[in-house]
Amino acid sequence: MAEEQVTYAQAGVDIEEGARAVDAIKGVVHSTYRPEVVGDIGGFGGLFSLAAAKAMDDPLLVSGTDGVGTKLKLAQLVGKHDTVGIDLVAMCANDILATGAEPLFFLDYVAVGKLDADAMAKIVGGISEGCRQAGCALIGGEMAEHPGVMDPDDYDLSGFCVGLVDRPKMLDPQSVREGDVLVGLASSGLHSNGYSLARKVCVEGRTAEELSVPVEALGGQSVAEALLAPTRIYVKPVRAVLDACPDAVRALAHITGGGITENLNRALPEACDAVVELGSWPVPPVVRHVCDAARLSEAEALKTFNMGLGLVLIVDPARADEVRDALVAAGETPYRVGSVAAGSGVVRYESEGSLYGA
Repeated sequence: MAEEQVTYAQAGVDIEEGARAVDAIKGVVHSTYRPEVVGDIGGFGGLFSLAAAKAMDDPLLVSGTDGVGTKLKLAQLVGKHDTVGIDLVAMCANDILATGAEPLFFLDYVAVGKLDADAMAKIVGGISEGCRQAGCALIGGEMAEHPGVMDPDDYDLSGFCVGLVDRPKMLDPQSVREGDVLVGLASSGLHSNGYSLARKVCVEGRTAEELSVPVEALGGQSVAEALLAPTRIYVKPVRAVLDACPDAVRALAHITGGGITENLNRALPEACDAVVELGSWPVPPVVRHVCDAARLSEAEALKTFNMGLGLVLIVDPARADEVRDALVAAGETPYRVGSVAAGSGVVRYESEGSLYGA
């Protein structure tokens, strides 16, 4: 007697739903395309022309990869899937921006327990929005269904960004000098870091309905709204400043996991310290809310969360006003948050105890 056939669909993988998902995302993917994109989605590899690099003296490709982390668990709990894709692009594009590079293209990887075309369209719609904000093209990706490995409603995101910079124009920590000025750009909240702690103190044991109640301390936002605010993408304003003020920005730090303490030092040479003046910028309510809930000391908070600074530029002091004006013209509200001093390549703080204002 012949054994009964077991299909791929019976094993938990729905090829037809996968095809519907591809059809559902084509429009938003096309909305990210730049003139350099060659071909369309659906091939075995994304194609992107580098003809523009011929005009550069020494073109360098810059790559970065990252994910969204456990922020996704909150998105899944409250059923909001249309912004975490912005976080995914931001974590990669802001990283390569630290070299002065222009992000060119992006690829994503979405793993799901059970594929749903409508849910996938929301997720990829967020990724596409992130790519539009960063000015890069979404030229490819992968949707993988993992029955038996992931719960049906579970998913995970990762991404990969490639950019281009001319070596003579590259931002370089070795160019940082004593007396340089630290200019901070505001974050939208926690961005995509520290969510294991944030979820433990603000989310665990609470229902989606409880997390959706407006909170006065959060300016009327709910905990879910405040924690799911997407990571800011700084590419366009910073690239505008780099073009408007050549050689004025020495280096740049993307403030991610590890906070100011463990990221700003990455933009320093060994003989210089960053001296950060606490209280010189506003801390978003959601960041303070989480820090208070966790009873974090000031020092611990500063090495856990961005504390309201998503990006810090290290600027030639003679051109600090020029950079500030260019940032304002690009729609930013910059803060002068400290300076560079002789030292050993670490971040130190002045006015300790004033993180939340004097």
